[in-house]
Amino acid sequence: MREARRLEEEARALDAADPLAPLRDRFVIPPGPDGQEAVYLCGNSLGLLPRAARDEVRGVLEDWGRLAVRGHHEALIPWYAYHEALAPQAATLVGAREGEVVTMNSLTVNLHLMMVSFFRPEGRRRRIAVEAGAFPSDRYAVESQLRFHGLDPALDMLVLAPRPGETLLRDDDVEAALTRWGDEIALLLLGGVQYLTGQWFDLPRATAAAHRAGAVVGLDLAHAAGNVPLALHDWGPDFAVWCGYKYLNGGPGAPGGCFVHERHKLAPALPRLAGWWGTDPDTRFQMGEFHLQSGAPGWQLSNPPILSMAALKASLDLFHETGMPALREKSERLTGFQVRALEALAPGAQVLTPPDPKQRGCQLSLQVAGGAGALVRELGRRGIVCDAREPDVLRAAPAPLYNRFHDAWAFARALGELLAGT
Repeated sequence: MREARRLEEEARALDAADPLAPLRDRFVIPPGPDGQEAVYLCGNSLGLLPRAARDEVRGVLEDWGRLAVRGHHEALIPWYAYHEALAPQAATLVGAREGEVVTMNSLTVNLHLMMVSFFRPEGRRRRIAVEAGAFPSDRYAVESQLRFHGLDPALDMLVLAPRPGETLLRDDDVEAALTRWGDEIALLLLGGVQYLTGQWFDLPRATAAAHRAGAVVGLDLAHAAGNVPLALHDWGPDFAVWCGYKYLNGGPGAPGGCFVHERHKLAPALPRLAGWWGTDPDTRFQMGEFHLQSGAPGWQLSNPPILSMAALKASLDLFHETGMPALREKSERLTGFQVRALEALAPGAQVLTPPDPKQRGCQLSLQVAGGAGALVRELGRRGIVCDAREPDVLRAAPAPLYNRFHDAWAFARALGELLAGT
């Protein structure tokens, strides 16, 4: 009890000194069962509503009502080029140049579009390397792409697994596999932050190793974008995709993002699934021959969903205003405090996520006894929102944009009480 009080006092002092604390007021915090603000630690699954999103969406609705079809060219942000209004923020967020990024579609749609272009099996080089335990949608996409090319996933999907008895995939082993099987690998598809364990892979190292082996590199940044600092242009993967509804707070089903390195910006030899929004905007309405638009926007298919884009823009603006360096600095302190609080107050929970801050973002994955789903439900009754991956993994992600140190303390205290049966 004394240690719990001491840690709570420390949490309140850290919150009082936190220069980013006012950002919390720019989000809608959902209520818990008692009507007070919930402790929300589920931004790894769905981010919270930025208050500014209401104004952004309302502005689009007002333009629609006032201008109707003329809104494509006369709205406050013309719909015809709305995706361009998100490019500077998205590029800064992932460490890219503006022409290398585009906001469009959802993650798995973008992943398929990228693999149509960049997975080109030929001869022995026909395998796709993925991490074991990759998010199921990625695996489904990879398996279907292999079958689409007449290949067998059982033979042509190379699964990079942790060593026996370990839960984390070592970066050394990723590089060793790329060296050993390099002449057979056409594509390395690697997550940025592993969705189950919270492990942040060494992406520049893996990218360099895959390129040395002659493979193409694609990254799934669903759990990395808005969570950890990225430098995609400098690291040099061929493509990357991410979603907009987790750490980017774009709302349920928000549009995702796509990065294509600028060395591919005008690559007419690359096959692609094309649509009219991928054409040169200056000639698009001539309705004639396809004139490829330069860069990542050339992979667009259709005009974007403006209402959804508006909600996402509100959050991207906030990231752009605050900057990832400041968010990362707080994130390391916030997650580090949560680890210490868990060690002191919930020793029955085993942290699966790497202890080194350079190998994790804000998510902590905990192995717990007694059923993770049941624990999450009990935590919810106490006003604490996190999620579970059955049978025994509980995920809690203190997001630096809106979470407090006191949230991390409250979670650790409640989890410890539940594990102790009190």
